[in-house]
Amino acid sequence: MPDPVLSSLDRGVLTLTLNRPDRLNAWTDEMGRRYFDLLAEAEKDPDVRVVVVTGAGKGFCAGADFKTLGALQDGSYAGEPDPRPTTFPTTLGKPVIAAVNGACAGLGMVHALVCDLVFTAAEAKWTTAFARRGLIAEYGVSWVLPRLIGQARAMDLLLSGRTFTGQEAYALGLAARSVPGESLMEETLAYARELAVHSSPASMAVMKRQVWGDWTTTLQAAESAATRLMAESFGRPDFAEGVASFLERRPPSFPPL
Repeated sequence: MPDPVLSSLDRGVLTLTLNRPDRLNAWTDEMGRRYFDLLAEAEKDPDVRVVVVTGAGKGFCAGADFKTLGALQDGSYAGEPDPRPTTFPTTLGKPVIAAVNGACAGLGMVHALVCDLVFTAAEAKWTTAFARRGLIAEYGVSWVLPRLIGQARAMDLLLSGRTFTGQEAYALGLAARSVPGESLMEETLAYARELAVHSSPASMAVMKRQVWGDWTTTLQAAESAATRLMAESFGRPDFAEGVASFLERRPPSFPPL
């Protein structure tokens, strides 16, 4: 059987491709385990500095596979979901960027939004879909959506389950960039390579912890923690290299994470 997630490493950027194009990359337990295994391996690989996740064919991920949903409905489900939470990408020290190339629905939308950044094809079709399937806001998306786009807009997308484009996803604040589909991977990979070359892996790891963690704390607590983290950063080789490369007008040579 074909690998449910393909991987390719080039110049510090690991591209993971959800690989069920005939099903618009609908999510299965097997795909989930493979995806998270590859993320875990990327975290340990010093050659990987940034991860990009996208979908094969015309879709990013059309949500949970309907065979799985049917089995859950009739009680015949015998699968073994991965014990790692859907939010697993947020726990990595390395940036994870979603390149939404097409259909991004339900669980697929959740997986896009727990990446650190989202680039989307302008014409990609997005939908939460849950309300139209008799389901609820899954896997923490009821926490993520209001923080990204505000309660009113989050309620609109969740309650209506309406379909909207990547261009609107960008306008709402779900995506950092919306580009024509034919240039999506080129622009996403170019951005990822910029991070891989010019951004300190240690700095990016700490900032990920700050941004995802500070959503649940106060301004005062975040400022206090940042003061401590800044003092720690002064002692890292990344700081010395960052200053030296700037003064010497050359690309930095940061150590791996």
